[in-house]
Amino acid sequence: MGKVTKSGPLARRPDNSAFKQQRLPAWSPMLTANTVLPFFYIMAVVCMLLGVWLLLTVQSTQEMKMDYTDAGTCDKCFEKRKNASYAAEPCSCTVYFTLESAFKGNVFFYYGLKNFHQNLRRYMDSRDDGQMVGRKTRLKNPSSYCKPFDKNEHGLPIAPCGAVANSMFNDSFSLFYHNSSGITHKVNLLRQGITWYTDKNVKYRNPKMGNLTLPEVFEGTVKPLYWQKNVYDLDPLDPTNNGFINDDLIVWMREAAFPNFKKLYGVLNRHSAPFDADFPVQYFRGRKEVVLTTLTWFGGQNHFLPIAYLVTSSLILLLAVVQTVVWWKFGKDGKNMEE
Repeated sequence: MGKVTKSGPLARRPDNSAFKQQRLPAWSPMLTANTVLPFFYIMAVVCMLLGVWLLLTVQSTQEMKMDYTDAGTCDKCFEKRKNASYAAEPCSCTVYFTLESAFKGNVFFYYGLKNFHQNLRRYMDSRDDGQMVGRKTRLKNPSSYCKPFDKNEHGLPIAPCGAVANSMFNDSFSLFYHNSSGITHKVNLLRQGITWYTDKNVKYRNPKMGNLTLPEVFEGTVKPLYWQKNVYDLDPLDPTNNGFINDDLIVWMREAAFPNFKKLYGVLNRHSAPFDADFPVQYFRGRKEVVLTTLTWFGGQNHFLPIAYLVTSSLILLLAVVQTVVWWKFGKDGKNMEE
């Protein structure tokens, strides 16, 4: 049998099927005031209830913020760092503070920075994810994205390289509790388990060591310019928390979206505190603070989402009222809208 082929305009005509000829059943709702206005009112009520619920949840958290940039004896650390001969030496200071009420449950310790822009594009790109994931080929040959923080003045590779790692926050904190009897107790601060699981176990890995020790693996590299310790010695008390899997390093490498931010430093079990104030912020008119807070299922004391829900519900309610007035005055019987 011969094959029948179409030619001319009929060759471009779609098949005579319900799908290709657009004859499928369809539902075209008629938007009327009786269907639209109740939807607006219901959405306004739902958003308002969510906003109030989240606001009450946020208010149930307990939080204490303290700016220690120049509090106590910390102002002397900045003056000391102006002298180049003392710039590389640790500087300790002590700040006293009092909690107005006892915090219930686990208390989370954050450090906060103000006017520090981690969201700049060039700053965020100045890193080598291949190096941080433990590739030995990138350990000694950092990415060009890290320039000028890829090698030191002698041409030795920097590990970890880049502006993000170079500016890592390096203040350290020790908390002490003074009771009414004048007895001082050190508050235990849990310093591990503060990172995201995917960061700790996927995105950041040390190079395979084999029979080598961690310092031997990083042999031939140098620490970033403004670091006081090598990457393999960030936590001398716990060798398993060193290198690219150090919790403090991982927390810092997750850049903040806004210039004012806080990052988790540790978790304490339950009020003067000596600090090692080694991170200068006065050069860029920044501020440093510590934050003690409890958490709920919603997180810390963040009012953005509750306020957003309340504002949204108010706008929806206002729009619903305006539409109701317009409908009642002009369109209820349809006579005033014929023109």
